[in-house]
Amino acid sequence: MASIFGNRLQIFAGNANQALAKEIASYLKMPLGKATVTTFPDGETFVKFDENIRGNDLFIVQPTCPPTNQNLMELLIMVDAARRASAFRITAVLPFFGYARQDRKDQPRVPITAKLVANLLVAAGVNRVLAMDLHAQQIQGFFDIPVDHLFCAPIFYNYIEEKKIPDLVVVTPDIGGMKMAAAYSQMFNSGLAIVSKKRLNASETQSTHLIGDVNGKNVLLVDDITETAGTICSAVEILREHKAKDIYVGIPHAVLGDVGKERLRKCKIKELITTNTTPQVEIPGVPTKVLCVAPLLGQAILRIHEGESVSSLFEIRTGVKT
Repeated sequence: MASIFGNRLQIFAGNANQALAKEIASYLKMPLGKATVTTFPDGETFVKFDENIRGNDLFIVQPTCPPTNQNLMELLIMVDAARRASAFRITAVLPFFGYARQDRKDQPRVPITAKLVANLLVAAGVNRVLAMDLHAQQIQGFFDIPVDHLFCAPIFYNYIEEKKIPDLVVVTPDIGGMKMAAAYSQMFNSGLAIVSKKRLNASETQSTHLIGDVNGKNVLLVDDITETAGTICSAVEILREHKAKDIYVGIPHAVLGDVGKERLRKCKIKELITTNTTPQVEIPGVPTKVLCVAPLLGQAILRIHEGESVSSLFEIRTGVKT
């Protein structure tokens, strides 16, 4: 598949989320590029592209999800290999951007690691970034190259709208998620509520207040990422205290460890709605719906390749955008 610039489109992937990369390639009706990405006995990463990429438009699908450092190094080394093999343009497709929560100095003597990762990607040879639901919008400004930032909201909207949930209220589990929750509230023409919290430590939070009415209503609790599920389960607890009915949790990036899975089992939500931006596994005792982002990413890749606008991908319905 050649662009208007005459460069052939190729899609490659590291080991972070091969299943998603294959679905993207399948959506675009093309094979996933062949590459060897392995580890030496001492832990070093080895990369080799097993087909010609000279002069081509490369898209490398590699979310930097756990194991974060391993997946990040794979991406950097793949980019370096592609640059040295004379690829025309290299786009890093980051369905999930690790280190995104380290986006500012919120205490003395700490790094801004999200900016460091952006610098590393540019230094390795990335020409463009395609990301989804970044933890903070300002991360786009950390890059000195073009960034296309997509949102999972259209996918969530289609699924939730089909469920016809009555008396729906959108809730954010912390003040920082207010903008996202307001966007969802506008999409569904529903009520909006806010849970305020205080952080006890890196993995535990305590919800303290609820602003808004959830009494007798169904709730869609939205956040961009959860790892230990501390914020989510704390918010669920205060929502139950205020007599909310069914509680649905919508999170694009569910990067759950054992602690997070156990907490979700105990808080007994109606359904966890997430996506395959990172590899997902079944969580016993937690009703889960995994939505596929491959068509959205595939359409964005095609438009970038052909030099077309991607802004229409943000449209939920006529006149309403994320």
